Amino acid sequence: MKPRPKAFLNESGLYDYAVKALGRRMRTEVELRRLMHGRVEPGPRGEGVVQAVIARLKEQRYLDDRSYAETFSHLRRENDKFGQRRVRQALGQKGVSSKVVDQVVTESYSKTDEETLARQFLERKRLRKPADERETARVMRRLVSAGFSASVIYRILRQWDVPDESLDQLENLSDHSSGEE
Repeated sequence: MKPRPKAFLNESGLYDYAVKALGRRMRTEVELRRLMHGRVEPGPRGEGVVQAVIARLKEQRYLDDRSYAETFSHLRRENDKFGQRRVRQALGQKGVSSKVVDQVVTESYSKTDEETLARQFLERKRLRKPADERETARVMRRLVSAGFSASVIYRILRQWDVPDESLDQLENLSDHSSGEE
């Protein structure tokens, strides 16, 4: 027996589907569009239905990328203790416009001391003062991936009395890994 072809949703059905998807978790416009495109017929007719549903959701304030970015940024800063760079990158990957990302993340982190946040991240991840170069590199990688700037990372490592030779070697590694020379 052949599987029955999937029935495409009309505007009303797609709207209900989108509201349920947004009820499960917040989504950006790009994420929701991606979900909805699988539920409508391909081509201009399907795109028109998606556009109509998106416009209706925005009008009713169910879909708002700025609000999404504000909430996302706040949660990543407060709960995960991530730095600005990590949050900017994640929002960009989720399809939020760079203009909105810049405004929201700048506002969200304006009263945050990045060094304090980095120390909270280290504490949350139970990362302690490194004993050797290998552990120093590990701590540095974790801080870089959490979105903290090199200046903050080096400040913390220097306060931990990490030998300057280790920092110089790590600086050389970070220059090569970021494509700088």
